[in-house]
This record gives sequence, structure tokens and C-alpha cells, in this order.
Amino acid sequence: MRVATTIPQDNLRKVPDAARAIEAAGFDAIVTLENKHDPFLPAAVAALATQRVELATGIAISFNRSPMSAANVTWDLYEASGGRFVLGLGTQIRAHNEKRFSVPWTPPAPRMREYLQSLKAIWRCWETGEKLDYQGEHYTFTLMTPNFVPENTVPGMPKVTMAAVGPVMMRVAAEEADGVRLHPLCTRKYMEEVIVPRITRGLANVGRARETFEISGGGFVATGPDDESVAKIAEWVRYRIAFYGSTPAYYPVLEAHGLGDLGPKLNRMTKQGQWDKIAGEISDDLLHLCAAIGRHDEIAGKIAERFGGISDTINASASAEMGSDMPPDLLQDIQRIPSAFSGH
Repeated sequence: MRVATTIPQDNLRKVPDAARAIEAAGFDAIVTLENKHDPFLPAAVAALATQRVELATGIAISFNRSPMSAANVTWDLYEASGGRFVLGLGTQIRAHNEKRFSVPWTPPAPRMREYLQSLKAIWRCWETGEKLDYQGEHYTFTLMTPNFVPENTVPGMPKVTMAAVGPVMMRVAAEEADGVRLHPLCTRKYMEEVIVPRITRGLANVGRARETFEISGGGFVATGPDDESVAKIAEWVRYRIAFYGSTPAYYPVLEAHGLGDLGPKLNRMTKQGQWDKIAGEISDDLLHLCAAIGRHDEIAGKIAERFGGISDTINASASAEMGSDMPPDLLQDIQRIPSAFSGH
């Protein structure tokens, strides 16, 4: 099993030291997020400060960027990192697309499929000289003159993973992407009964082996050196469960555990401005269903129980503001947990 963590994104000057420390500790990947800050700039700084660790956006929002723009910045990061950069994409929900980014909304799954296909068409053009000729319903790319073809010094093309929640997006991920980034509001039961069957069917549709497809995330990890620090992080996770649980797209996870009334209740509370009360609606049972929780000396076993056999990569930190403090020996214990993914 691989272990990823985040780097500070509030100030790019913090990135070099943080990235080098993460690599020295033995983490497999550094993930940047698109929340308050751009996800690509810190990855670029980290690429120049490190030699081994994978770099990925987890995730960059797709529809507010043309696939050509995403292809270009990804290619540059892939080159700068010596092939270590992975583009992680997600659609975001309709309200954010329309009201935060002023992007017209269309059914996301067909559009995302074309987004991934067009990225690959652009990269094939740059790598092999193949004529650029992608024509879809949402995206058309047919012009690429030599002046706009970037340098190509790293073999192969960048890999793309995508966030998916619903059944159609899960199928798109399995059929078109190199991996799926599962939402942290998830449970073992939901992964086993809903997510894995969907991914398995999608891979079978295109004749792909599971070993070439990465499943990342699917829950929270709350750990620390002592019970007090674990409890503090667990309460932060409790709030995040409530925050995400208030969004209708994530109701099915709650419904799988007979908690169909909880999502709408949380939604009503957020609309009433009761943000300081929503965490109180999350029981300890639900908290432990959504997270592996324990001290450093016990968390590896908790992670194996919660994620083992499904997730290939777990996220040791869920936000750039809360980096992981996992020591190297703990990382090694987690990395010994078997997983199906053999590498991109």
C-alpha cells in the first residue's frame, strides 16, 4: 500500500523544505488540492526540490480549464519532475461550476469522458507527432502547429486519475483514466458493495487489468503519537463527515448504513447557518465507519482493516493545513500491506 500526504499551499516558500522532508521520511506521494490555492504551482516547486516522490493533484478542477490548458501544465510538470507527476481531476458540483467559476454546466460524465480522451489525443500528438484530430460533442481539437508543441524529454505520457462518486462517473474512471480518487466520505461496506463492483465492471468493459488501475482514498485516517492528538484529529474528521454528509451527492453512503435521514438533516442545518452544530450529529459509530483511527503504534492494523484489499493508496493527511506526522517506521509498516496496484 502506498501513502500520500500534503504540503503547505498557503505560501510557496514553505514548499521546498516540506517536500524534501516528506520525501526523506519515505512517503510515496505528495498531493496538492484545489481549495484556497492553485494546485499546480506548489507541485512545480516540489518537483524541483525532490528526486523520488510522486507528485499529484488530488484534485484539480476540470471544467474551469480547457483540456489544452490542463494538458500543457501537466506536460510541463511531467517533464520537470522526470515523469513523476500525475494529473488528478475532478468535476466539482454544479453550483461551484456555475456560481464560483462561471462555467456552463452540462451532464458531467459524458463531458469528463471527452476531457480525458482529448487529453490523451493532445499528448499523443506531442509525443509521437500524430495529427491532432479529436472531435467530440463537448471538445474539439484539430490544430497543432510546430510552434506550440512542447519539448519531449521524458518517455511516455502523463497519467490521469479522476475523482468519482456516482455510478456513471465511476465507469468513466475505470474505462478512461489510470485510477480513481475516492471521496473521503466513504465506508468499508460501501466500498465493498458499491464501488468495487462498479470499478470491476468498468475495467472489464475495456479489458483492463486491475493491477494497472490505482484506487486511492476512500476514507479518513486519524492518527498521532498519543491519545490526545488522535482525539483532536478525530474531532476534525467528525466535522468533515458532517460537512460532506450535508451534500446530496454523498447521501448514498449514509443510506447504505440506514442513515438516510441524516444527510437531509445536515443539509437543512447548513442552510440555516448551524455550521457549529453539524459535527454533533455524527455518532462515534459513523466516525469509525468512515475513518481508521488510532495511535501511531496501532494505526497500521486499523488501516489494513479499514482499507486493505481495496485501496492502493491512502491519504495520511486530508488537508494542506493538517500535514501528516507519521514516522518512517510506521510508513514502512503501512507500505507492507498488500495491494493490487502494481504501478502506472
